[in-house]
Formats: sequence, structure tokens, C-alpha cells
Amino acid sequence: MAIDHDDSNESLRQVQVAVLAKAPIPGLAKTRLIPALGPRGAARLQRRLTRVAVQTARDADLGPVTLWCAPDARHRFFKALQQTTAVRCLVQPGGDLGNRMHTAIRLHCAQGPLLLIGTDCPVLRPDHLRRAARALIDGEDAVFQPAADGGYVLVGLRRPQAALFDDIAWSTAAVMSQTRARARALNLHVREFETLWDVDVPEDLARLRAFDDGLSP
Repeated sequence: MAIDHDDSNESLRQVQVAVLAKAPIPGLAKTRLIPALGPRGAARLQRRLTRVAVQTARDADLGPVTLWCAPDARHRFFKALQQTTAVRCLVQPGGDLGNRMHTAIRLHCAQGPLLLIGTDCPVLRPDHLRRAARALIDGEDAVFQPAADGGYVLVGLRRPQAALFDDIAWSTAAVMSQTRARARALNLHVREFETLWDVDVPEDLARLRAFDDGLSP
């Protein structure tokens, strides 16, 4: 039976979106960019990138959007963002990135599939999220949007998969390849989309300026 447009949109709204973000605190945010921007400049960029990520999540018109905050949700930037966008702010747990992602996935997937994104990829657009959400609704166990630096800028799961994030060398060029191997070992049905670039190190700033000077420090 064919699914009409309205039914398709309704099914996509089962897919939630979680955004992981650090508070824009000088010395905490975007630390690898501090040599180029200074602590305050890196924090300002973090603020802009977080706004873009939250807006992208909301514009995708999927399910509820939550913002997972570090080190806590008390920073005035998070409070202002919650007030202006109505996103729910939650606190990231301790542990490595895998533990933080799994915690968000475990809590959200009780209500339905989840897409999880960070704040480092300004070229990630609402259409990317909608396409990933459709893949989960159509039956994929996991979806990934790889990053040019060897990691990924989006991961989506239908249900929690704690072992998927065990013993990954986070913040290295091996993240996506190790996660891919782990997914194969778990016999997961996975869809990967095209590789996108993100903003992590000073060399990425020229590409950011060419993409959108309004985001540039």
C-alpha cells in the first residue's frame, strides 16, 4: 500500500534528535582551535555552531529535539537557547564520548529511534537528518554520516547498542572504521551516507570562512 505524504511525515516524527554540545566557556570549548582563535574566540565559535546545529535539528521537522549539555545545563547560553527554541536541555553524563552517546540513545530510544549529532558540522542540513530518519523508519539498525577526519557527524539507531561504542579510539582518525567493524560484528544493518567536513582544528577555519563568513570568528 502506498504511503501518502502526510503519513510519511508522521512516521518521520517518530525519530527524535539529540544534540551534544559543550558550553561556550573559554578554555573548555573548541580547545583545538584555541591556538588560532584564543580561548574567547573559540568559545564564540562554539556558541554560533551550537545555534546552527539546534536550528538544523528543529528545521528537519522530525520528533522532539533535545540538547545534551556539558558540563551542565546551567550556563546562561543554554538557558537562553532553551527559552528561545523550546528545546529541552539535559546534562551529559561523565565518561568518554561512547558512554555519553549511549546514555542519550538508551534514554531516548524507549520512545523511538534517535539521531544524535554534535555541533561541529555546519554543512549538516535538515535534509541530511530527514534522509537518515527515513532510513531508520525503513528498517536500518543504524545510520552514519561520516566525517572527513575519520569520525562521524551523525549517528542514528533504532534501539540501544552499547557494544557499538565500546573500546573506540575517540578523537582519532580510526573512529568510523572501528565503529564500522563493530557494527559488522554485531550483524547490524547499517546505512552510510556521504562524508561531510567538520570544524575541529585551525586548518578547518579557511573552509568555514568560504562556506559561511557569518560563522567565522
